[in-house]
Amino acid sequence: MLSQKTIEIIKSTVPVLEVHGTKITTVFYKNMFEAHPELLNIFNHTNQKQGRQQTALANTVLAAAKNIDKLETIIPVVQQIAHKHRSLAVKAEHYPIVGQFLLQSIKEVLGDAATDEIINAWAEAYGVIAEVFINIEKEMYAEAKNQEDGWSDYKNFKIIDKVIESECITSFYLAAEDGSFLPEFKPGQYISIRISIPGEQFLFNRQYSLSTSPNKKYYRISVKREAETSKPAGMVSNYLHDQIDIGDIIEVTAPAGEFTLNSLSENKKLVFLSGGVGITPFMSMINDIAEKQLNLEIDFIHAARNGKVQAFKKELQELEGKLSNFYLSYLYDNPSEEDQKDIHFRKAGFIDTEWLKSNIANKNADYYICGPVPFLRNTISSLKEIGVDDASIHYEFFGPSVNL
Repeated sequence: MLSQKTIEIIKSTVPVLEVHGTKITTVFYKNMFEAHPELLNIFNHTNQKQGRQQTALANTVLAAAKNIDKLETIIPVVQQIAHKHRSLAVKAEHYPIVGQFLLQSIKEVLGDAATDEIINAWAEAYGVIAEVFINIEKEMYAEAKNQEDGWSDYKNFKIIDKVIESECITSFYLAAEDGSFLPEFKPGQYISIRISIPGEQFLFNRQYSLSTSPNKKYYRISVKREAETSKPAGMVSNYLHDQIDIGDIIEVTAPAGEFTLNSLSENKKLVFLSGGVGITPFMSMINDIAEKQLNLEIDFIHAARNGKVQAFKKELQELEGKLSNFYLSYLYDNPSEEDQKDIHFRKAGFIDTEWLKSNIANKNADYYICGPVPFLRNTISSLKEIGVDDASIHYEFFGPSVNL
């Protein structure tokens, strides 16, 4: 337990963290990686270059400071981050390193304003927060290892199939290299993969949603090639698309994540809203529902640039034949004439408040949303505008946490 004095000191730093938080975390990562370059084998290099990891950590530190007297309120956020840590093999021994450089960065950025009293208070608080993470992650590691067919950390998997799903999305089917069965997972969860790219000093890891229903023989991930003209080409996604093929070996961690279906009821509708490659966890969910022959009313709404970049069209049509109350909708930013002839095409443009208001009559539903951050922000805002309560909105984004 933290002393009242420590709590008061931490809370007094909130205004400073609101202004200087991202600068502190930017200095933190720079200094830590200079001293411990081996940690670049764990962290996502792209998130570092784009500043997303720095912003995410600053938001987490700020939330901890604001809630230092009631840390139980941020446990859901801790759980979400802990899943990512377990999936990336972040270990207890990494926390002292993080603490050391976080305190140093506070001192470096704030200078004399970071008094010994403030640094000591944050050292005490970090110790408590780190212990919470370590204990939760310890349980997660044990659960991953001790489950039937489970394992610890990374395990070798072989690519057993590679299927082009659209102009920019390719699916990879992965089976354990040693031929062992795979543990069950919850539809919506993700795995981490780790690869070595020739000519690169450090390992690369990425987290991808599993895109098919649970089975004991293989996992499927569906990867978008990141190749937008306004951004650097995605190192890992392009390597997977261009260089990884059937028979190749990659390292994989056991499934993780909390973006899974709540308790299902035939009295409550399900609405899936996806943008782009955000469709992947929903393919796992909907395939599982079909295999279990659950009698649920489902709206499956997918937004993409056009039909050529959309994945799983054939698979969704097959699922439509298996599910009795399944309503499929496509919205395309820039549809072709062929796209507009598709029986599932509903609108040229984006999902917005007016379209949702006209097309979702039954608000007694659970809404699951996944896609890029702008898509999430706009869709969640629109749902709230039409009267959907927060408890019914569930979402997942790819990458570090952001404020929505």
